[in-house]
Amino acid sequence: MDPELFRNMYDAAPELWYGIGSVFVLLFVCIVILMFALLRLKQKNYFLRRDRERYAETLYASHDGYFAFIYPDEKINDPRKNVTERCSRRLAVLLGLEKGVKSDFNDILKNFYKDDVKRISKYVGLLKEEGVSFEDCFLLKKANRHIRLEGARINGADGSVYCDMIWFRDISFAINRIKLLEETKDSSDKKLLLLQDLLDNLPFAVWLRDFHLDIVYCNKKFAEFIPDKNKDEIMTEHMEIIGTNGESISRNLATRAHSTNRQTKASVGAVVKGERIVMEAFETPFYAEQNLESTYSAGCLIDINELDQLRRNLKRYQAAQLEILGALGTAFAVFDQNMVLNFYNQPFVNLWQLDVSQLENKPTYASFLDSVREKRLLPETPDYKAFRQSEIKAFSQIIGPTSDLLHLPDGKTLRRMRAPYPMGGIVFAYEDISDRLAATSAYNALMSIQNEILAGLFDAVLIFGTNGRLSFFNDAYVRLWKADKTFLAGEPSFDEVLDSQSSFFASGKEWEKLKMGISANILNMASKTMTLKHGTDGNLRLNVAHLSDGSLMIVYQPTEKLS
Repeated sequence: MDPELFRNMYDAAPELWYGIGSVFVLLFVCIVILMFALLRLKQKNYFLRRDRERYAETLYASHDGYFAFIYPDEKINDPRKNVTERCSRRLAVLLGLEKGVKSDFNDILKNFYKDDVKRISKYVGLLKEEGVSFEDCFLLKKANRHIRLEGARINGADGSVYCDMIWFRDISFAINRIKLLEETKDSSDKKLLLLQDLLDNLPFAVWLRDFHLDIVYCNKKFAEFIPDKNKDEIMTEHMEIIGTNGESISRNLATRAHSTNRQTKASVGAVVKGERIVMEAFETPFYAEQNLESTYSAGCLIDINELDQLRRNLKRYQAAQLEILGALGTAFAVFDQNMVLNFYNQPFVNLWQLDVSQLENKPTYASFLDSVREKRLLPETPDYKAFRQSEIKAFSQIIGPTSDLLHLPDGKTLRRMRAPYPMGGIVFAYEDISDRLAATSAYNALMSIQNEILAGLFDAVLIFGTNGRLSFFNDAYVRLWKADKTFLAGEPSFDEVLDSQSSFFASGKEWEKLKMGISANILNMASKTMTLKHGTDGNLRLNVAHLSDGSLMIVYQPTEKLS
């Protein structure tokens, strides 16, 4: 187009062109504003959609399933006719719904028992009609799982109703856990009651102290020592049993136990029903709940009144016994469980040539042996250390009375008796039997000579002991009666010896009569001799002698020569 034409048109009506330009500028500004508003609206809608999706995904990701009755805008004439139902994915999975998120509320009710369906329907009806919230637990039919339902109405800030929501939560694990905990608690309560009964029925007082040394538990026996107070009051007020000295019987003991971390005990006196009794208190520290920073202690109080009396009687008995031992002529000494000399008498001092002042210092058994060895009063031994060690071991090996002989270098022979001492250690008794052994040796030598003389006689000799059995025979008797040495060596009785001679005399009833006559004459103290016909070879003269020790000696002397 011709520019000159536009210039002429502008010059002809410039106001018109200004008006048209203003309209176009205004239109352009309006378009820009509308585009900017549209852009803001799109941005707002974007964030609204994103928030809605975020909230929806948040609900979907919830551990609980939900079912919602969503109401439309209240401007609709009858909103209840336009209510929409929504089932969450989590609820569909939780109940195993075949229709999934498209399931309605009736599909959900099919998973519960008939009685539970009635209750749920009533709850939901009150929620939808009056907005009444509810919370209850129900059991699924198929899975045998516990489901908790929580119903609530969701309102807007302006009071408008958005929806009614029912949340479904699987609480089976919690229910089972609670049930297990309840069973465990019941079992623990039973055990606790049994333990309580056990402690309350103990025949002695028992208590527990905390790390402050305060008594936090006690049994019934403990409460008997504190009149007019029950267990709860004692534990609340941390009361103590007071001894005869007016102080707690065991608090100081507990202090020592805590400081040393070891059990401590002590004998204490207490007054029970007006009677003073002797008791023994124990405090045993331990770490409470395996916490090394928290030390508790368990205590008990045991009645040892009878034991204390027995100990006193035992001490008196032992003192009297030692007095008797001290008055005897036999040498006695007592070495206690620590092998220390605890008692001795004067014959013991004389026997071992000891210094009384040395014995008053209570030497050990090892030092006693060393001292006696220096005086050459111990048996000679090539290895004294081994001998000394074996003597010391006897303190742990001797469990009953033992006896042995000690042959001393000076020619004496001691008979030593060792026996356990009731209070620990060993009692030693020494007896000099040198003279007795010498007399026994001389007697044995004399008897040997006598037996040799009797054995060398030509006459047959028999000797019967006081027990009526044969104690001696010589070879002349064996030859005379053709006897069996084995039979005679078996110490036959008087009647058995006579029966062995029956073949040389009459038989049958005549022998029994003859045997009675022979026995009567031999055993008659007044009869000294008698004559018997010895078979067909001659006669025998029997000489009978009753010896001083009660033995009976019979001598057979042939009066005619035997073929």
